[in-house]
Amino acid sequence: MKKPFLLLFPALAALGITTQCQSSKPVATATSASAPAPAPPAAPKEYKYETVPGDPLQARIYHLDNGLTVYLSDYDDAPRIQTYVAVRAGSKNDPADATGLAHYLEHMVFKGTSKLGTQDWTKEKEQLDKIEALYEVYRSQRNDPAARKRTYHQIDSISGVAAKYAVPNEFDKIMGAIGGKGINAHTSNEETVYQEDIPSNQLERWAATESERFREMVPRLFHTELEAVYEEKNRGLDNDFSKEFETMGAVLYPTHPYGTQTTIGTIEHLQNPSITEIKKYFSAYYVPNNVALCLSGDLDYDQTIRLIDKYFGSWQQKPVPAFNAPVEKPITAPVTKEILGPQSENVMLGYRLPGRTTRDGLLLKMLDRVLTNGQAGLIDLDLNQQQKVLQAASFLDANNDYSTFVMYGTPRQGQKLEDVKALLLAELDKVKKGDFPDWLVPAIINNDKLERTKGYESNVARASALYEAFIERVSWADYLKQQDDFGRITKADVVKFANDNFGQNYAAIFKRTGKDPNTVKVVKPAITPVPANRETSSAYYKELTALPATELQPVFVDYKKDIQETALKPGLPVLYTQNKENGLFNLYYLLDIGTNNDPRWGLATDYLQYLGTGNYSAAQLQQEFYKLGCAFSVNSGPDRIFVSLSGLDSNLEPALRLFEQLLNNPRPDAEALKNMVAGTLKARQDAKLSKQVILSQAMVNFAKYGPKNPFTNELSEKELKALKPEQLTALVKKLPTYQHRVLYYGPRQLTGSAAPIDAAEKAGQSLAAVARPGLLDVLKAEHKTPATLAAVPAAKEYAEQPLGRKVYWVDYNMVQAEILFLTKGDMYDKELVPTVALYNEYFGGGMGSIVFQDLRESKALAYSASSRYANADKLGRSNYILSYIGTQSDKLPEAMAGMEALLTEMPVAEANLAIAKNAIRNSISTERITKSDVLMSYERARRLGLDYDVRRDVYDRTQNMTFAELQKFQTAKVKGQNQTILVIGSKDRLNFKELAKYGPVQQLTLKEIFGY
Repeated sequence: MKKPFLLLFPALAALGITTQCQSSKPVATATSASAPAPAPPAAPKEYKYETVPGDPLQARIYHLDNGLTVYLSDYDDAPRIQTYVAVRAGSKNDPADATGLAHYLEHMVFKGTSKLGTQDWTKEKEQLDKIEALYEVYRSQRNDPAARKRTYHQIDSISGVAAKYAVPNEFDKIMGAIGGKGINAHTSNEETVYQEDIPSNQLERWAATESERFREMVPRLFHTELEAVYEEKNRGLDNDFSKEFETMGAVLYPTHPYGTQTTIGTIEHLQNPSITEIKKYFSAYYVPNNVALCLSGDLDYDQTIRLIDKYFGSWQQKPVPAFNAPVEKPITAPVTKEILGPQSENVMLGYRLPGRTTRDGLLLKMLDRVLTNGQAGLIDLDLNQQQKVLQAASFLDANNDYSTFVMYGTPRQGQKLEDVKALLLAELDKVKKGDFPDWLVPAIINNDKLERTKGYESNVARASALYEAFIERVSWADYLKQQDDFGRITKADVVKFANDNFGQNYAAIFKRTGKDPNTVKVVKPAITPVPANRETSSAYYKELTALPATELQPVFVDYKKDIQETALKPGLPVLYTQNKENGLFNLYYLLDIGTNNDPRWGLATDYLQYLGTGNYSAAQLQQEFYKLGCAFSVNSGPDRIFVSLSGLDSNLEPALRLFEQLLNNPRPDAEALKNMVAGTLKARQDAKLSKQVILSQAMVNFAKYGPKNPFTNELSEKELKALKPEQLTALVKKLPTYQHRVLYYGPRQLTGSAAPIDAAEKAGQSLAAVARPGLLDVLKAEHKTPATLAAVPAAKEYAEQPLGRKVYWVDYNMVQAEILFLTKGDMYDKELVPTVALYNEYFGGGMGSIVFQDLRESKALAYSASSRYANADKLGRSNYILSYIGTQSDKLPEAMAGMEALLTEMPVAEANLAIAKNAIRNSISTERITKSDVLMSYERARRLGLDYDVRRDVYDRTQNMTFAELQKFQTAKVKGQNQTILVIGSKDRLNFKELAKYGPVQQLTLKEIFGY
């Protein structure tokens, strides 16, 4: 929370890019003649900072005495702060003989220090030193399997002793208790970045904890965490895109670490880790002069920098190893590679270009947008909109030393990958010839500004921009200047750049469907589970939680006050919330009808993107919307259709006029329908090759509803081919004739004519002097509906089937096995919502939950494990318990037994319960539902029969719940309930004898679960 009165004198306003400071003057006090005047109080430390004129984030950049860079941006959308700790060290800094080191270190930084995460550091350290030494012995025994086995047995044994003194997940517990969200980290080529979204009143606890964990690295619970990284590696081995992109990197970068090593590392290096090398890396790169703290949210600049200096100021700087980027030789002819995998086919073309901070980097970004911008790019319109391929796009992987530009495409039925490659290259040739409209580059520049304006409504986007500048090693002024420089690019610049840089210098990776002969897996070592020590805590934890924090009060949505509701006519309500921040709008038409009523609705709404109207072709229509800085979409779900229009409110009238013309008069196109049907059939085939679709959609729907379910509610191939264009356009024309709701979030007044001045100015638009019709006037003029709206057809609901104790499995060529325990719960009941919220937070909510602690931290059975009691999203539907674990196939028995045991007997941990309560309280008290989310929140509540913000019940009731109440819920609703277990894995690796312990085992065919 802001406390500007803490400072006596604010800093002077910046003129230009300046260095500023906070200062306070001593106050004179009256003294007696006989006594010496008391010494004036010491002046508070001054903190110099930089600002940039016109900066939309109003960021201040500080440099502490030890070299730590601190970026702060104040944004008051909610009393929360998005934080990033960015380290300029990534996988390119890994030693060549210890790849994956930066990534594995990232995992270790969550394990604590000699203060955080330990019950008795002296005793624990003694054991950890032994483990470190043994790993060096283990690495030296590569050619002696028997000796390695003996050494690992010693490591495992001593690790069990060391674990007795550990407090697993104590960092995660602290972050959870203070109401932190999104607690995570990532490692990539250039960086390792740690993130948390924290309540603003918990800033001191965050700073204290973060500074402690970056003070030193302790390899606590090393071998169990290493097993989690093995599982992460196996997930990558099961991901065809990952393998394809790695192959691309190896071709483009034969000498640079971008291609010679991967972020997660090789199997050889993962299986021969060195704690000593990890410590060296931490000592070399995790120093303040190589790190930045990037915070955006509800913060007071002066108070925040003082707290950061208090906790991070003693961190000692030292020189950082220089990275000398290898210079790659030019590619003079296309290099072609092929890889095999079970997923659908595609082709990927990649080019190596200069790094992101160069002018070439900006030109490359523009070229990418000319090809793919989601609406009016050449690939968007020539390939996707004309349905010449199933799907195609370009994207940019920009790094400091080099950037990789990629085009990829997925073939239609019967189309060769070589043909897709030729189509992609033809679009690039159009850029080289200047064969694209003159208005496209200026429109891209305007839409880029629009995207930034929208993005800066999010603290994640704001803080991400700050850390990106640091990682790119450019000043904040130069980072912002890049946006100005981007705005000065011309069409001629793009054409010249394309001709200068794009020739035969590319890599082509053909990803074909088949069994990869090179498939390997990380072997499973013998690991003895370590104790979870849930009821323990470190002395540091107790000291930290004793730090004072101002109590914040929750703010719940009041739908009657926060939403203005009126009606254009009977059956056509309008719900309105004003945008007072910028000049952007979101407009929705919502209909309570969908594919459950008629599967053709999904086809009709998809068909719309390929149709023109009036004098506009489909491509011209997309171009017109792009020129206006607006976009539309029409999406049909099982029981709702969302019609949406968004963009610059200054262009609402022409965009809505155009949109309404399309809805009311789409032009049938027989060729477009023929191509769409063919594409739909090919997409259905590709879906049967996706393990995510198979497990989480096809198998789950089969288990819930049986063979006839919302997922299989599709037209047959014969029915698809018999469709007439007029049938689908007739459905589209029906949309405005049904009763529906209009939702609007934007700067325009509901009634009246003047746009809010402050919103106009913040959006950088000259809206203030322009008189605007009110929203209702615009809708009355442009929203074309009949005098009387028809009632929507009655909703069609699929009957939910009782779940029996059985195991369904699907054969899929993969290294891992993925398992989902599915249990049917009660019908939705708002009275259960608070208990469910506490149960989920305690049992399966995150890295500090029981499930994660037990299955990953203690037993090292998975990289990902979770359990959730999922409330229904609509009144009259059932809740479900979904418990997931992904594991190596040879760990399947232990993984299934572990999850089953937790679901049967929920462990008692009063300390975890207290943390879960605090997490809920601190999260809700600092959450703010704002902007268009107010309208969406109301829609969710309405579907559940609620007329208020149900978070109020969660906040009020969870704080006084006892473990006995939670256990009563678990015993009644979870324990012993019939489970249907869904498994996807390779038949050659699955243990069917083990699966049979959980019920009759039945293989499902893809035809059974997809319906085609």
